[in-house]
Amino acid sequence: MSEAKPGALARYSLTKRVLVTGGAGFLGSHLCDRLIADGHEVLCVDNFFTGARANIAHLLGHERFELLRHDITMPLSVEVDEIYNFACPASPIHYQFDPVQTTKTSVIGAINMLGLAKRLRVPILQASTSEVYGDPEIHPQTEDYWGNVNPIGPRSCYDEGKRCAETLFFDYRRQHDLPIKVVRIFNTYGPRMHPNDGRVVSNFILQALRGEDITIFGDGEQTRSFCYVDDLIDGCVRMMGTDADTTGPVNIGNEGEYSMLELAQTVLDIVGGKSKLVHKPLPQDDPRRRRPDTSLAREMLGWEATTKLRDGLAKTIAYFEESGHAKAD
Repeated sequence: MSEAKPGALARYSLTKRVLVTGGAGFLGSHLCDRLIADGHEVLCVDNFFTGARANIAHLLGHERFELLRHDITMPLSVEVDEIYNFACPASPIHYQFDPVQTTKTSVIGAINMLGLAKRLRVPILQASTSEVYGDPEIHPQTEDYWGNVNPIGPRSCYDEGKRCAETLFFDYRRQHDLPIKVVRIFNTYGPRMHPNDGRVVSNFILQALRGEDITIFGDGEQTRSFCYVDDLIDGCVRMMGTDADTTGPVNIGNEGEYSMLELAQTVLDIVGGKSKLVHKPLPQDDPRRRRPDTSLAREMLGWEATTKLRDGLAKTIAYFEESGHAKAD
Protein backbone atom coordinates (compact mmCIF):
# COMPACT_ATOMS: atom_id res chain seq x y z
CA MET A 1 0.00 0.00 0.00
CA SER A 2 1.39 3.38 -0.98
CA GLU A 3 1.63 6.39 1.29
CA ALA A 4 0.89 9.92 0.21
CA LYS A 5 3.72 12.43 0.07
CA PRO A 6 3.28 15.89 1.62
CA GLY A 7 0.95 17.91 -0.58
CA ALA A 8 -0.22 14.79 -2.41
CA LEU A 9 -3.79 16.06 -2.54
CA ALA A 10 -3.81 18.15 -5.71
CA ARG A 11 -6.49 20.61 -6.74
CA TYR A 12 -8.00 20.74 -10.19
CA SER A 13 -6.57 23.76 -12.00
CA LEU A 14 -7.62 23.03 -15.58
CA THR A 15 -10.77 21.74 -17.22
CA LYS A 16 -10.46 18.02 -17.88
CA ARG A 17 -12.46 15.66 -20.04
CA VAL A 18 -13.49 12.89 -17.65
CA LEU A 19 -14.94 9.47 -18.48
CA VAL A 20 -17.38 8.06 -15.92
CA THR A 21 -18.44 4.46 -16.58
CA GLY A 22 -21.75 3.59 -14.94
CA GLY A 23 -22.41 7.32 -15.02
CA ALA A 24 -26.20 6.99 -15.08
CA GLY A 25 -26.26 4.88 -11.94
CA PHE A 26 -26.81 5.96 -8.36
CA LEU A 27 -23.20 6.80 -7.53
CA GLY A 28 -22.12 7.58 -11.08
CA SER A 29 -24.78 10.24 -11.62
CA HIS A 30 -23.76 12.05 -8.45
CA LEU A 31 -20.15 11.90 -9.59
CA CYS A 32 -21.16 13.42 -12.93
CA ASP A 33 -22.90 16.24 -11.04
CA ARG A 34 -19.80 16.90 -8.95
CA LEU A 35 -17.44 16.93 -11.95
CA ILE A 36 -19.70 19.29 -13.91
CA ALA A 37 -19.92 21.57 -10.87
CA ASP A 38 -16.13 21.54 -10.69
CA GLY A 39 -15.96 22.83 -14.26
CA HIS A 40 -15.00 19.66 -16.14
CA GLU A 41 -16.32 18.00 -19.27
CA VAL A 42 -17.97 14.65 -18.58
CA LEU A 43 -18.41 11.66 -20.87
CA CYS A 44 -21.01 9.47 -19.15
CA VAL A 45 -20.99 5.84 -20.32
CA ASP A 46 -23.72 3.43 -19.25
CA ASN A 47 -25.54 0.38 -20.67
CA PHE A 48 -28.63 1.18 -18.52
CA PHE A 49 -28.85 -2.27 -16.93
CA THR A 50 -29.32 -0.64 -13.52
CA GLY A 51 -28.63 2.98 -14.46
CA ALA A 52 -31.52 5.27 -15.36
CA ARG A 53 -31.79 8.12 -17.81
CA ALA A 54 -33.80 10.00 -15.17
CA ASN A 55 -30.66 10.15 -13.00
CA ILE A 56 -28.83 12.28 -15.55
CA ALA A 57 -31.79 13.88 -17.36
CA HIS A 58 -30.97 17.28 -15.84
CA LEU A 59 -27.52 17.12 -17.43
CA LEU A 60 -28.51 16.11 -20.96
CA GLY A 61 -28.65 19.66 -22.28
CA HIS A 62 -25.45 20.79 -20.58
CA GLU A 63 -22.67 21.91 -22.92
CA ARG A 64 -20.03 20.00 -20.94
CA PHE A 65 -21.96 16.73 -20.62
CA GLU A 66 -22.11 13.87 -23.14
CA LEU A 67 -23.93 10.55 -22.83
CA LEU A 68 -22.83 7.35 -24.59
CA ARG A 69 -24.77 4.09 -24.34
CA HIS A 70 -22.13 1.39 -24.15
CA ASP A 71 -21.31 -1.84 -22.28
CA ILE A 72 -17.74 -1.76 -20.99
CA THR A 73 -17.34 -5.50 -21.56
CA MET A 74 -16.81 -4.29 -25.14
CA PRO A 75 -13.74 -2.17 -26.02
CA LEU A 76 -14.15 1.60 -26.04
CA SER A 77 -12.00 4.11 -27.89
CA VAL A 78 -12.38 7.70 -26.73
CA GLU A 79 -10.08 10.57 -25.79
CA VAL A 80 -10.22 11.62 -22.13
CA ASP A 81 -7.94 12.94 -19.38
CA GLU A 82 -9.21 10.79 -16.48
CA ILE A 83 -11.31 7.67 -16.01
CA TYR A 84 -13.61 6.75 -13.11
CA ASN A 85 -14.67 3.10 -13.43
CA PHE A 86 -18.01 2.86 -11.62
CA ALA A 87 -19.78 0.40 -13.95
CA CYS A 88 -21.17 -2.71 -12.23
CA PRO A 89 -24.48 -3.70 -10.63
CA ALA A 90 -23.88 -3.34 -6.90
CA SER A 91 -26.91 -4.80 -5.10
CA PRO A 92 -27.44 -8.57 -4.62
CA ILE A 93 -30.76 -8.54 -6.49
CA HIS A 94 -29.15 -6.95 -9.53
CA TYR A 95 -25.76 -8.65 -9.58
CA GLN A 96 -27.27 -12.09 -8.95
CA PHE A 97 -29.75 -11.67 -11.82
CA ASP A 98 -26.97 -12.46 -14.34
CA PRO A 99 -23.94 -13.47 -12.27
CA VAL A 100 -21.78 -14.35 -15.28
CA GLN A 101 -22.35 -10.89 -16.76
CA THR A 102 -21.59 -9.33 -13.37
CA THR A 103 -18.19 -11.04 -13.32
CA LYS A 104 -17.57 -10.01 -16.92
CA THR A 105 -18.37 -6.40 -16.10
CA SER A 106 -15.92 -6.37 -13.19
CA VAL A 107 -13.11 -8.29 -14.91
CA ILE A 108 -13.38 -7.72 -18.66
CA GLY A 109 -14.67 -4.20 -18.04
CA ALA A 110 -11.61 -3.47 -15.91
CA ILE A 111 -9.30 -4.87 -18.60
CA ASN A 112 -10.94 -2.67 -21.24
CA MET A 113 -10.81 0.49 -19.13
CA LEU A 114 -7.23 -0.20 -18.02
CA GLY A 115 -6.27 -0.75 -21.64
CA LEU A 116 -7.81 2.61 -22.54
CA ALA A 117 -6.00 4.32 -19.66
CA LYS A 118 -2.74 2.67 -20.73
CA ARG A 119 -3.10 3.90 -24.32
CA LEU A 120 -3.93 7.43 -23.18
CA ARG A 121 -1.50 7.40 -20.20
CA VAL A 122 -4.18 8.89 -17.93
CA PRO A 123 -5.12 8.16 -14.29
CA ILE A 124 -7.92 5.68 -13.68
CA LEU A 125 -9.90 5.17 -10.47
CA GLN A 126 -11.56 1.87 -9.62
CA ALA A 127 -14.73 1.94 -7.55
CA SER A 128 -14.09 -1.20 -5.53
CA THR A 129 -16.15 -2.31 -2.58
CA SER A 130 -16.16 -3.33 1.05
CA GLU A 131 -17.38 -6.70 -0.23
CA VAL A 132 -13.73 -7.59 -0.94
CA TYR A 133 -13.51 -8.15 2.84
CA GLY A 134 -16.34 -10.73 2.72
CA ASP A 135 -17.68 -11.69 6.13
CA PRO A 136 -14.77 -10.08 8.00
CA GLU A 137 -12.97 -11.72 10.88
CA ILE A 138 -11.49 -8.39 12.03
CA HIS A 139 -13.46 -5.30 12.98
CA PRO A 140 -13.38 -2.57 11.84
CA GLN A 141 -11.85 -3.39 8.46
CA THR A 142 -8.50 -1.88 7.50
CA GLU A 143 -7.06 -1.82 4.00
CA ASP A 144 -4.34 -4.36 4.83
CA TYR A 145 -6.94 -7.03 5.73
CA TRP A 146 -7.15 -9.66 2.98
CA GLY A 147 -10.73 -10.66 3.67
CA ASN A 148 -12.84 -13.76 4.33
CA VAL A 149 -14.69 -14.39 1.07
CA ASN A 150 -16.59 -17.44 -0.16
CA PRO A 151 -15.34 -17.96 -3.76
CA ILE A 152 -18.27 -20.15 -4.86
CA GLY A 153 -21.30 -18.63 -3.11
CA PRO A 154 -24.20 -16.63 -4.58
CA ARG A 155 -22.43 -13.32 -3.83
CA SER A 156 -19.11 -14.45 -5.33
CA CYS A 157 -19.77 -13.02 -8.79
CA TYR A 158 -19.60 -9.55 -7.27
CA ASP A 159 -17.15 -10.10 -4.39
CA GLU A 160 -14.57 -12.02 -6.41
CA GLY A 161 -15.16 -9.94 -9.53
CA LYS A 162 -14.20 -6.81 -7.61
CA ARG A 163 -11.23 -8.55 -5.99
CA CYS A 164 -9.99 -9.62 -9.43
CA ALA A 165 -10.45 -6.06 -10.72
CA GLU A 166 -8.21 -4.80 -7.91
CA THR A 167 -5.63 -7.42 -8.90
CA LEU A 168 -5.71 -6.17 -12.49
CA PHE A 169 -5.34 -2.56 -11.43
CA PHE A 170 -2.23 -3.26 -9.37
CA ASP A 171 -0.73 -5.53 -12.03
CA TYR A 172 -1.17 -2.75 -14.60
CA ARG A 173 0.55 -0.47 -12.13
CA ARG A 174 3.48 -2.84 -11.63
CA GLN A 175 3.77 -3.95 -15.26
CA HIS A 176 2.97 -0.71 -17.11
CA ASP A 177 3.52 2.00 -14.47
CA LEU A 178 -0.10 3.08 -14.96
CA PRO A 179 -1.39 5.82 -12.60
CA ILE A 180 -4.14 3.91 -10.76
CA LYS A 181 -6.40 4.75 -7.81
CA VAL A 182 -8.49 2.22 -5.88
CA VAL A 183 -11.20 3.11 -3.36
CA ARG A 184 -13.21 0.56 -1.40
CA ILE A 185 -16.74 1.88 -1.04
CA PHE A 186 -18.78 0.97 2.02
CA ASN A 187 -22.59 1.10 2.18
CA THR A 188 -23.73 4.35 0.58
CA TYR A 189 -27.22 5.81 0.43
CA GLY A 190 -29.00 8.92 -0.79
CA PRO A 191 -31.25 10.30 -3.54
CA ARG A 192 -31.39 8.28 -6.79
CA MET A 193 -31.00 4.93 -5.10
CA HIS A 194 -32.74 2.33 -7.25
CA PRO A 195 -36.13 1.64 -5.63
CA ASN A 196 -35.92 -2.10 -6.33
CA ASP A 197 -32.28 -2.75 -5.52
CA GLY A 198 -33.07 -4.74 -2.39
CA ARG A 199 -30.72 -2.68 -0.23
CA VAL A 200 -31.65 -2.18 3.36
CA VAL A 201 -31.96 1.64 3.29
CA SER A 202 -34.25 1.78 0.24
CA ASN A 203 -36.20 -1.26 1.46
CA PHE A 204 -36.89 0.24 4.88
CA ILE A 205 -37.79 3.66 3.48
CA LEU A 206 -40.21 2.35 0.86
CA GLN A 207 -41.85 -0.08 3.26
CA ALA A 208 -42.32 2.68 5.83
CA LEU A 209 -43.69 5.17 3.28
CA ARG A 210 -46.15 2.56 2.00
CA GLY A 211 -47.24 1.58 5.49
CA GLU A 212 -45.97 -1.97 5.00
CA ASP A 213 -44.21 -4.18 7.52
CA ILE A 214 -40.46 -3.56 7.80
CA THR A 215 -38.54 -6.70 6.83
CA ILE A 216 -35.64 -7.51 9.16
CA PHE A 217 -33.40 -10.38 8.07
CA GLY A 218 -32.06 -12.46 10.93
CA ASP A 219 -32.26 -11.04 14.44
CA GLY A 220 -31.54 -7.50 13.26
CA GLU A 221 -28.39 -7.21 15.36
CA GLN A 222 -26.08 -7.38 12.32
CA THR A 223 -24.47 -4.00 11.72
CA ARG A 224 -23.48 -1.76 8.82
CA SER A 225 -22.06 1.70 8.33
CA PHE A 226 -23.99 4.11 6.11
CA CYS A 227 -22.25 6.86 4.14
CA TYR A 228 -24.26 9.66 2.53
CA VAL A 229 -23.62 9.88 -1.21
CA ASP A 230 -22.23 13.45 -1.24
CA ASP A 231 -19.57 12.46 1.30
CA LEU A 232 -18.67 9.38 -0.72
CA ILE A 233 -18.27 11.28 -3.99
CA ASP A 234 -16.10 13.89 -2.29
CA GLY A 235 -13.78 11.13 -1.10
CA CYS A 236 -13.50 9.67 -4.61
CA VAL A 237 -12.72 13.05 -6.18
CA ARG A 238 -10.11 13.74 -3.54
CA MET A 239 -8.52 10.35 -4.25
CA MET A 240 -8.31 11.11 -7.98
CA GLY A 241 -6.65 14.41 -7.10
CA THR A 242 -3.70 12.76 -5.34
CA ASP A 243 -0.27 12.38 -6.93
CA ALA A 244 0.75 9.43 -9.10
CA ASP A 245 2.40 7.56 -6.22
CA THR A 246 -0.84 7.41 -4.23
CA THR A 247 -2.67 4.29 -5.39
CA GLY A 248 -4.63 3.04 -2.39
CA PRO A 249 -6.63 0.98 -1.78
CA VAL A 250 -8.42 3.41 0.52
CA ASN A 251 -11.63 2.78 2.47
CA ILE A 252 -14.33 5.39 1.82
CA GLY A 253 -17.28 5.14 4.18
CA ASN A 254 -18.83 6.33 7.42
CA GLU A 255 -17.38 4.95 10.64
CA GLY A 256 -20.73 5.14 12.44
CA GLU A 257 -22.06 1.62 13.06
CA TYR A 258 -25.77 0.81 13.31
CA SER A 259 -27.72 -2.39 13.69
CA MET A 260 -30.56 -3.12 11.30
CA LEU A 261 -32.97 -2.62 14.18
CA GLU A 262 -31.52 0.84 14.86
CA LEU A 263 -31.74 1.79 11.19
CA ALA A 264 -35.35 0.62 10.95
CA GLN A 265 -36.34 2.58 14.04
CA THR A 266 -34.67 5.75 12.73
CA VAL A 267 -36.53 5.47 9.44
CA LEU A 268 -39.83 4.94 11.27
CA ASP A 269 -39.15 7.92 13.53
CA ILE A 270 -38.75 10.17 10.46
CA VAL A 271 -41.58 8.73 8.35
CA GLY A 272 -44.08 8.02 11.09
CA GLY A 273 -46.87 5.54 10.51
CA LYS A 274 -47.60 2.21 12.11
CA SER A 275 -45.34 -0.22 10.23
CA LYS A 276 -44.32 -3.27 12.25
CA LEU A 277 -41.00 -5.13 12.22
CA VAL A 278 -41.10 -8.70 10.85
CA HIS A 279 -38.15 -11.10 10.81
CA LYS A 280 -37.04 -13.40 7.97
CA PRO A 281 -34.06 -15.77 7.61
CA LEU A 282 -30.65 -14.21 7.00
CA PRO A 283 -29.41 -14.65 3.39
CA GLN A 284 -26.38 -16.87 2.74
CA ASP A 285 -22.97 -15.22 3.22
CA ASP A 286 -24.52 -12.01 4.55
CA PRO A 287 -21.84 -10.38 6.75
CA ARG A 288 -22.64 -9.99 10.44
CA ARG A 289 -20.60 -6.81 10.87
CA ARG A 290 -19.26 -4.26 8.42
CA ARG A 291 -17.58 -0.95 9.31
CA PRO A 292 -14.60 0.78 7.76
CA ASP A 293 -11.50 2.05 9.43
CA THR A 294 -11.05 5.33 7.54
CA SER A 295 -7.82 6.43 9.22
CA LEU A 296 -5.99 6.22 5.89
CA ALA A 297 -8.54 8.45 4.15
CA ARG A 298 -8.18 11.05 6.88
CA GLU A 299 -4.39 10.91 6.65
CA MET A 300 -4.02 10.79 2.86
CA LEU A 301 -7.02 12.76 1.67
CA GLY A 302 -7.98 14.97 4.61
CA TRP A 303 -11.39 13.33 4.24
CA GLU A 304 -14.05 11.95 6.54
CA ALA A 305 -17.79 11.48 6.30
CA THR A 306 -19.63 14.40 7.92
CA THR A 307 -23.33 13.81 7.18
CA LYS A 308 -25.25 12.45 10.16
CA LEU A 309 -27.37 9.38 9.46
CA ARG A 310 -30.67 11.02 10.42
CA ASP A 311 -29.97 14.04 8.18
CA GLY A 312 -29.02 11.88 5.22
CA LEU A 313 -32.04 9.62 5.69
CA ALA A 314 -34.35 12.65 5.75
CA LYS A 315 -33.00 13.78 2.36
CA THR A 316 -33.30 10.27 0.95
CA ILE A 317 -36.86 9.86 2.22
CA ALA A 318 -37.79 13.21 0.66
CA TYR A 319 -36.40 12.00 -2.67
CA PHE A 320 -38.49 8.82 -2.62
CA GLU A 321 -41.59 10.81 -1.70
CA GLU A 322 -41.05 13.41 -4.46
CA SER A 323 -40.10 10.86 -7.14
CA GLY A 324 -43.29 8.85 -6.72
CA HIS A 325 -41.41 5.63 -5.90
CA ALA A 326 -43.20 5.44 -2.57
CA LYS A 327 -46.46 4.53 -4.25
CA ALA A 328 -47.31 0.84 -3.96
CA ASP A 329 -46.72 -1.18 -7.16
